[in-house]
Amino acid sequence: MVKIILFIVISSFFSLHASEVNDPFEKFNRKTFEFNENLDELVVKPVAEVYSEFPVFIKTGVTNFFNNLENIETSVNQMLQGKPGKSLNDLTRFIINTSIGIAGIFDVASSMGLERNEEDFGQTLAVWGVDEGPYIMLPFLGPSTLRDTISRPISSFTSVIFHMTDTDVNIALKSIDALETRERLLDVESLLSGDKYIFVKDAYMQSINYEISDGIDVDDTFVDDMDDFLID
Repeated sequence: MVKIILFIVISSFFSLHASEVNDPFEKFNRKTFEFNENLDELVVKPVAEVYSEFPVFIKTGVTNFFNNLENIETSVNQMLQGKPGKSLNDLTRFIINTSIGIAGIFDVASSMGLERNEEDFGQTLAVWGVDEGPYIMLPFLGPSTLRDTISRPISSFTSVIFHMTDTDVNIALKSIDALETRERLLDVESLLSGDKYIFVKDAYMQSINYEISDGIDVDDTFVDDMDDFLID
């Protein structure tokens, strides 16, 4: 969830030109982008705007709940990337927030000094040396790369929601997760300017590069502040 939000914010502060992005399918990608934009304007955004009027404590609880579920996927990928300490950190976060934090509604672990991380299998493949491949705009799902697209089935398998056998509950949780993410994007839409397709493409690529390096090559206090603002 946070990845989608951060790629818009980070794009305003780091230089990456569209010509540097491997986008051989741009014509098709633009059509898919237009389809996604129309769907968003007709359905997703209006619902997100209604949700934005909910009390802050409800929205915070929903955000914390889904962030907590992501701790398992992050922990698995931290281990696959050779980061056992961080893997244990995120697994501990899940145990604490699921129990003391009442299914993750309250982020007790952060107040205890356990920092939240975010990793997926696409980042793991990057750490293993797999090339990102061409940029791809996916219907409904948005920007991606060939590497991240291939990683999606594994990422889904390592998610907690995937293993919920009740189909109605599974679909409901995925829908609420998507709605929560879209609502948080409402506050940063003003950053979009010029050719929106290129802006989103550049921003997404900057975001995944930032996340793969764990921000090590990035030194910008404003980005850190925005990261904290959007996640918290």
